[in-house]
Amino acid sequence: MIAERQKLILEAIIKEYIDSAQPVSSKLLEKEHDFDVCPATIRNDMQSLTELGYLHQPHTSAGRVPTDKAYRFFVDNLLEQGVLEFEDIFDIETILHEGNQDTLKFASSLLKCLAETSSSLAVMHLFGKDFIWKEGWEELLKEPEFSQKDFVHSFTNFLKGFENSIQELEIDSDLRIFIGKENPISRANDFSVISSRCYFPDNEEAMLALLGPKRMDYNRNISLMNSLIKLLADF
Repeated sequence: MIAERQKLILEAIIKEYIDSAQPVSSKLLEKEHDFDVCPATIRNDMQSLTELGYLHQPHTSAGRVPTDKAYRFFVDNLLEQGVLEFEDIFDIETILHEGNQDTLKFASSLLKCLAETSSSLAVMHLFGKDFIWKEGWEELLKEPEFSQKDFVHSFTNFLKGFENSIQELEIDSDLRIFIGKENPISRANDFSVISSRCYFPDNEEAMLALLGPKRMDYNRNISLMNSLIKLLADF
């Protein structure tokens, strides 16, 4: 169990790291956030969070980065508080209202919009056609992690494993969120998946998923996926 102030500090570190992809220092927290405590207390809380497994220090002189445990804590809090409706869902609503087009054209339009809005790789599996579609490489490769060749190689291996196992994944109509080592796919320690089953307007069953680094914007992407699934259910 962590103290209330430590929760606030942990949440601030996660948000800062999601935004910057850089280890977060106590100096940055002191500058950007008002915790109403002295710098030494912030440092002590960060050390406690590290010892509890919520933070990792890549190098002795570096700041801290969130661990899988921290991201899970953050996501569980989001879900417990209730996921807000995605504010800018207009483009997706437009695609849905044009759902009289053929399934593949509809799927392509929806997936492109999902990928662009989430800055993640959007993956769709049409169960009836046993067809897998991917969109979003251009957006995904802009993320700083993908400047490293090893990271790109790891992600492509993870994606292959995800595609090969897609029939066996126990994904239902509720959002499923796999973070790092939680993934049922091997070699997925650096990545997260947000996924759900859904039905298109022609009653075609599909699975939608967002794949990206663990540093993905969970607040935005969970809200986006949740709102999209609700919209699809109403059509």
